[in-house]
Amino acid sequence: MMRSLLVPYFVFLLLLAACGNNSSQPEGASEKTLQEIKQDGAISNADIIRNPVSADTPIDTINVAKVTFKDRNFEFGEVTEGEIIEHTFKFTNTGKAPLVIQGARSTCGCTVPEWSEDPIPVGEEGEIFVRFNTKNKKARQVKPVIITANSYPATTKVYLRGFVKEEGAEQ
Repeated sequence: MMRSLLVPYFVFLLLLAACGNNSSQPEGASEKTLQEIKQDGAISNADIIRNPVSADTPIDTINVAKVTFKDRNFEFGEVTEGEIIEHTFKFTNTGKAPLVIQGARSTCGCTVPEWSEDPIPVGEEGEIFVRFNTKNKKARQVKPVIITANSYPATTKVYLRGFVKEEGAEQ
């Protein structure tokens, strides 16, 4: 009986000891670097740990690839349910290293992105083609596409936005 009471107590002490480190910055990172990161958005593991060997050094946000989209939002207006919306998001690698898109995904299977797996040299343009099937979609739609690359930040979002009218509804 006493043993079963001690187990939760030791687990609590273990958690308390593990959470005792209140430092919000990686070891070796400068405050300025973290401030720059916070201004750009949320910190992800990919942003902080590019290489386990150098995990204790400040994040290099200068000498990396950077994705700059001409437009992050595409407003497709009002369409009838069942239509296929297609759009190409164009971007430029404004960083200092070749850009490699590692993946692109949406929040559902109705929105499918396509991209080239070839590296995009510094200063060159690339594109992500997105196809959105409005079947079984009604009302206001906002479909994000999350792009993951060897860039800073590691993820970027673009959006398809518009209104889908119910099929057969009066215009």
